[in-house]
Amino acid sequence: MTGAQEFERVLDGSDKNVASFEHQNVPLIKRAQHFLHSTPAAVPLIVLVLAIIIFGATIGGRFFSSYTLTLILQQIAIVGILGAAQTLVILTAGIDLSIGVIMVISAVIMGNVAITYGIPTPIAVAAGMLVGGLCGLLNGFLVAFMKLPPFIVTLGTWNIVMATNFIYSANETIRDADVDAQAPLLHLFAMSFRLGTAVLTLGVIAMVLLVLLLWYVLNHTAWGRHVYAVGDDPEAAKLSGIQTKKVLLTVYTISGVIAAFAAWVSIGRNGSISPSSAVTDYNLQAITATVIGGISLFGGRGSILGTLFGAMIVGVVSMGLNMLGADPQWKVLLTGVLIIAAVAIDQWIRKVSV
Repeated sequence: MTGAQEFERVLDGSDKNVASFEHQNVPLIKRAQHFLHSTPAAVPLIVLVLAIIIFGATIGGRFFSSYTLTLILQQIAIVGILGAAQTLVILTAGIDLSIGVIMVISAVIMGNVAITYGIPTPIAVAAGMLVGGLCGLLNGFLVAFMKLPPFIVTLGTWNIVMATNFIYSANETIRDADVDAQAPLLHLFAMSFRLGTAVLTLGVIAMVLLVLLLWYVLNHTAWGRHVYAVGDDPEAAKLSGIQTKKVLLTVYTISGVIAAFAAWVSIGRNGSISPSSAVTDYNLQAITATVIGGISLFGGRGSILGTLFGAMIVGVVSMGLNMLGADPQWKVLLTGVLIIAAVAIDQWIRKVSV
């Protein structure tokens, strides 16, 4: 082995210190901004804790009873599941206005196949899931391959699916008693069990497990990283080898399947199957939970855990105001304030210098 070459001997006298960044003088507000940027679920969690503390202090022990807290979870189960579906789409910088009606038509399909046609309930559930997936697949195809704006596409399919729902069902409600007698499996998620003094339904457990599963997929799989990449910068994602069209297609399809799953949960929650529930604001509630939960409408940033916290915030505010006997419009007002505040905070966090 020969001795060091001339240029290597020159390096012997060079400075060996490694470049470092000075953090001691970083303002507290900047540190908070960096923390919130790296932990997107922190803001909705903080808001949720503050809301619970405020209503608890105002209402008293009644608010902290296991009955009240578990009732909140039961009330947000459907919105939480739809919010999870909406989160996938918004992470790709899109939006799905048709999720609510996809849920309703999937429920109508499940009910009619099982009760009107007398086909075994597992097949009826599968048929509803298939319809939800096909609706999502249509949205994904139009967005990914036809390159149409997601807002316009899903606004159009919202009208198409809602009209199809009413035409197919003739707006006839399937009664709770008929579901119990002929297809009790459709009420599966209404089953409840005790956990200490708390009473939880399978619908609540399904919501939590779904969110945890999607959190794992989004944070620990290649597909999840691709979803974030497509939402953050689709051109850069394409140049890095990500099949952006395939990602968008799968995101919208999975979103439709999750909406169909929410339909099954909603049958257990509501008892009957009503086509007219298509005119309710389930979709708006899902978007609200997603936005309040810190999912950026510009795509590529946010945690699905935040969506769960966002749904819980809406549930806590609604329950708290009901227990205080407040005018229902206060809930609408506060929800609007929370949405605007969530978007403003997201804009501020995105300006963080990294």
